[in-house]
Amino acid sequence: MGNLNFDFAFFINFLIDPPSIVLWGLWLTISISIVAQALGVVLGLFVALARMSRRIWLRAPATFYIWIWRGTPVLVQLVIVYTGFAAAGIWRYPDIVIGPFTLPGPLQAAILALSLNEAAYMAEIIRAAISSVDKGQYDAAKALGMPPATAMRRIILPQAVRIIIPPLGNEFTLMLKGTSLLSVIGIRELFGTLQSLNAATFKTFELFLIAAIWYLVLTSIMGIVQRWLEARFGEQEAERPLGKVQRRSLFSGTR
Repeated sequence: MGNLNFDFAFFINFLIDPPSIVLWGLWLTISISIVAQALGVVLGLFVALARMSRRIWLRAPATFYIWIWRGTPVLVQLVIVYTGFAAAGIWRYPDIVIGPFTLPGPLQAAILALSLNEAAYMAEIIRAAISSVDKGQYDAAKALGMPPATAMRRIILPQAVRIIIPPLGNEFTLMLKGTSLLSVIGIRELFGTLQSLNAATFKTFELFLIAAIWYLVLTSIMGIVQRWLEARFGEQEAERPLGKVQRRSLFSGTR
């Protein structure tokens, strides 16, 4: 076994007082994760509703969409959406200028691919949560004359949210870690930034260990937030008085 070649001073300095380029990569990781997750949840809701539809022309495309995006690796999807589309002449991502900010093409492709991938997983999570709501809630809302869309928005989805939160937190944690793949299309998020610094400093073990620690910090914070949300929604569910729909459901003899 050779001598340990670990620059402890370099490691501590970069970990405690990282340069601005590392902080920018960290901010980019968090920002991409939040935006892609939010878009994935919204799109996933519509895909889930289409997947549950009785109309075959809605249900079949939604099922196919989920099958494609859940059945292929994220890395392959990223390369196809960015490099593949450009190579095939389908689409090249021009830089978008929004006020003082510029949204580069690789970043657009990254958000698009991660959002579409996340939507497939969230669609199944949302579908399962909606399906778990008591059938009596639907019947009671219908008996009160509520249109299906109103019943879904005011009765079903609020109850499904409590079931969605735990897997949603897990999905966001996976999203945070999955952004490390974006370096393959040239995005300098946290991992990509440290990877480029490694090429300049050759401090491979130190820099990648710092990356692992930062990801661990981010996912740990997300775990704390997730537990707080679960507790919060659990309290609201316990304290919420029975509304008209719930009372009618109880007295109608349905569950």
